[in-house]
Amino acid sequence: MEPSLSSEYEHRKKLNKIRESVNNRVKDVVDTFAKIEKAKVEALKKTEEMKRSAEQEITRLEADIARSELTADMKKTLASDIDALRKEIQDRVTKLRARVSGTVIPP
Repeated sequence: MEPSLSSEYEHRKKLNKIRESVNNRVKDVVDTFAKIEKAKVEALKKTEEMKRSAEQEITRLEADIARSELTADMKKTLASDIDALRKEIQDRVTKLRARVSGTVIPP
Protein backbone atom coordinates (compact mmCIF):
# COMPACT_ATOMS: atom_id res chain seq x y z
CA MET A 1 0.00 0.00 0.00
CA GLU A 2 2.87 2.34 0.54
CA PRO A 3 3.62 2.80 -3.16
CA SER A 4 0.07 3.77 -3.98
CA LEU A 5 -0.05 6.41 -1.19
CA SER A 6 3.26 7.78 -2.33
CA SER A 7 2.07 7.73 -5.92
CA GLU A 8 -1.19 9.50 -4.99
CA TYR A 9 0.80 12.10 -3.07
CA GLU A 10 3.04 12.73 -6.08
CA HIS A 11 0.05 13.10 -8.41
CA ARG A 12 -1.66 15.52 -6.04
CA LYS A 13 1.56 17.47 -5.78
CA LYS A 14 1.71 17.73 -9.58
CA LEU A 15 -1.95 18.78 -9.70
CA ASN A 16 -1.27 21.50 -7.15
CA LYS A 17 1.71 22.74 -9.20
CA ILE A 18 -0.49 22.91 -12.29
CA ARG A 19 -3.20 24.76 -10.32
CA GLU A 20 -0.62 27.20 -8.98
CA SER A 21 0.77 27.78 -12.46
CA VAL A 22 -2.72 28.45 -13.85
CA ASN A 23 -3.49 30.80 -10.96
CA ASN A 24 -0.28 32.75 -11.61
CA ARG A 25 -1.08 33.06 -15.30
CA VAL A 26 -4.63 34.20 -14.55
CA LYS A 27 -3.23 36.81 -12.17
CA ASP A 28 -0.83 38.00 -14.89
CA VAL A 29 -3.69 38.33 -17.37
CA VAL A 30 -5.83 40.22 -14.86
CA ASP A 31 -2.88 42.54 -14.13
CA THR A 32 -2.39 43.09 -17.85
CA PHE A 33 -6.06 43.99 -18.27
CA ALA A 34 -5.74 46.45 -15.39
CA LYS A 35 -2.78 48.09 -17.15
CA ILE A 36 -4.76 48.23 -20.39
CA GLU A 37 -7.70 49.89 -18.63
CA LYS A 38 -5.38 52.41 -17.01
CA ALA A 39 -3.81 53.19 -20.40
CA LYS A 40 -7.29 53.63 -21.90
CA VAL A 41 -8.24 56.11 -19.18
CA GLU A 42 -5.03 58.06 -19.79
CA ALA A 43 -5.63 58.07 -23.54
CA LEU A 44 -9.17 59.36 -23.04
CA LYS A 45 -7.87 62.10 -20.73
CA LYS A 46 -5.30 63.14 -23.35
CA THR A 47 -7.99 63.15 -26.03
CA GLU A 48 -10.26 65.38 -23.96
CA GLU A 49 -7.38 67.71 -23.09
CA MET A 50 -6.45 67.99 -26.78
CA LYS A 51 -10.06 68.83 -27.63
CA ARG A 52 -10.34 71.39 -24.83
CA SER A 53 -7.01 73.01 -25.71
CA ALA A 54 -7.87 73.24 -29.40
CA GLU A 55 -11.26 74.78 -28.60
CA GLN A 56 -9.63 77.40 -26.38
CA GLU A 57 -7.14 78.29 -29.11
CA ILE A 58 -9.93 78.51 -31.70
CA THR A 59 -11.99 80.75 -29.41
CA ARG A 60 -9.01 83.10 -28.94
CA LEU A 61 -8.42 83.13 -32.70
CA GLU A 62 -12.08 83.97 -33.33
CA ALA A 63 -11.82 86.90 -30.91
CA ASP A 64 -8.65 88.12 -32.64
CA ILE A 65 -10.34 87.89 -36.03
CA ALA A 66 -13.40 89.77 -34.75
CA ARG A 67 -11.18 92.58 -33.46
CA SER A 68 -9.05 92.67 -36.59
CA GLU A 69 -9.47 95.05 -39.47
CA LEU A 70 -9.92 92.29 -42.01
CA THR A 71 -12.59 92.68 -44.64
CA ALA A 72 -15.97 91.03 -44.11
CA ASP A 73 -15.18 88.52 -46.88
CA MET A 74 -11.88 87.56 -45.24
CA LYS A 75 -13.60 87.17 -41.87
CA LYS A 76 -16.29 85.02 -43.48
CA THR A 77 -13.66 82.81 -45.14
CA LEU A 78 -11.75 82.44 -41.88
CA ALA A 79 -15.00 81.61 -40.04
CA SER A 80 -15.68 78.90 -42.62
CA ASP A 81 -12.15 77.53 -42.15
CA ILE A 82 -12.64 77.54 -38.38
CA ASP A 83 -15.90 75.60 -38.75
CA ALA A 84 -14.12 73.05 -40.93
CA LEU A 85 -11.36 72.73 -38.35
CA ARG A 86 -13.89 72.23 -35.54
CA LYS A 87 -15.53 69.43 -37.53
CA GLU A 88 -12.14 67.85 -38.23
CA ILE A 89 -11.23 67.98 -34.54
CA GLN A 90 -14.59 66.46 -33.57
CA ASP A 91 -14.12 63.67 -36.13
CA ARG A 92 -10.65 62.91 -34.79
CA VAL A 93 -11.87 62.94 -31.19
CA THR A 94 -14.71 60.58 -32.11
CA LYS A 95 -12.30 58.20 -33.88
CA LEU A 96 -9.86 58.29 -30.98
CA ARG A 97 -12.62 57.57 -28.46
CA ALA A 98 -13.83 54.66 -30.57
CA ARG A 99 -10.33 53.29 -30.90
CA VAL A 100 -9.63 53.60 -27.19
CA SER A 101 -12.94 52.02 -26.29
CA GLY A 102 -12.39 49.04 -28.58
CA THR A 103 -11.21 45.79 -27.11
CA VAL A 104 -8.01 44.28 -28.37
CA ILE A 105 -8.50 40.61 -29.17
CA PRO A 106 -5.54 38.80 -30.68
CA PRO A 107 -6.14 36.58 -33.71
